[in-house]
Amino acid sequence: MERTDAMQSFESIFGAKAEDLFTAAGRINVIGEHVDYCGGKVFPAALNLRCNVYARKTGANVIRLAFRGIDGIVELEIDKLDDYRGLKIGNYQAGVAYYLAEKGVEIVGCDLFYDCTVPFGSGLSSSAAIEVATAVTLCEYAGVKYDKVELALLSQKAENLYAGVNCGIMDQFASAMGKKDHAVLLDCSTLAYEYVPLKLGDYCLVVANCNKPHNLVESKYNVRRQEVETALKAIQKVKDVKCLAELTPKDFAEVKYLLSGVVAKRAEHVVMECDRVKKAVDALKVGDLEELGRLLNESHYSLCELYEVTGKELDTLSALARKETDCLGSRMIGAGFGGCTISIVKKSAVDGFIRRVGTAYAEAIGYKASFYETSIEDGITVEKL
Repeated sequence: MERTDAMQSFESIFGAKAEDLFTAAGRINVIGEHVDYCGGKVFPAALNLRCNVYARKTGANVIRLAFRGIDGIVELEIDKLDDYRGLKIGNYQAGVAYYLAEKGVEIVGCDLFYDCTVPFGSGLSSSAAIEVATAVTLCEYAGVKYDKVELALLSQKAENLYAGVNCGIMDQFASAMGKKDHAVLLDCSTLAYEYVPLKLGDYCLVVANCNKPHNLVESKYNVRRQEVETALKAIQKVKDVKCLAELTPKDFAEVKYLLSGVVAKRAEHVVMECDRVKKAVDALKVGDLEELGRLLNESHYSLCELYEVTGKELDTLSALARKETDCLGSRMIGAGFGGCTISIVKKSAVDGFIRRVGTAYAEAIGYKASFYETSIEDGITVEKL
């Protein structure tokens, strides 16, 4: 939605003009999939796909929420913020407000219109963008200083404990801490982080959503966690390590005999993916985009063959992308089975890439993918209208 359209929607819904615009970004993970819960480092970046919150203070004892594409207003009474856990729409916002109030932040009545350009259910973290944008809005209106890392942690808490969704910290951290033209090398267990330039020059990142129907997307997340924990316990009998991410490929080769079947495959993915994260950081620091593309391809193969979380749709999208002359590499991102791929594509070739890959995908799968040419932006923005 264009800004003028969003502002007109705000005025028609709330009967007054929006005064401020607060935004937080969706995110991609450049590389480092399914390693965060194994002690590994992830490598996210904030996108131009964002949650935009058009807002104004009202001074009333209520937060009124409206959403692009959804009729009606959701009202959150400020003195009853613990009562909205069962909401299908608005529970993320209520959770953020609840935990901010618990920390002593004075929640100010306001009208908020949400125009979220992060596609829902895509693995690009629309929920984190909504949570972080809400947290920034409420802190700004309370007139309190805020630490972005603390906002990320509070947003994760709202999703985990209030909305009941078990997620790690990567999504909220990237949404809050993202920096233009940089990725964030993040240790999820310690929150130690480093900004690494993500300057793609003549190339850009194209996100493709496979649009697999949600009722067909299976979750093997808990099974995978059990499998890697089984691998770790076996390895710890001969090696003093706290997590699989501590193992180098050479270390793993020495202990692989302890493992068998899918447990060996899962552990091998984790160890090699952690190594690919290090190599990707090194490649970006010297501007070697071809090496980055090669690592993305390797990551997808590993997620397909060793971790087995891709599926026909994501494998088809990635394979079609790799056939394109002007594509350096492509891989699935997120939990898998549905969601998105990212591809490094020459800017001048993006239109043809989307047309050819999109046509071939629809012919192979039976329905269309959605494509987004993206840029790497700051995580949080605050603007007077």
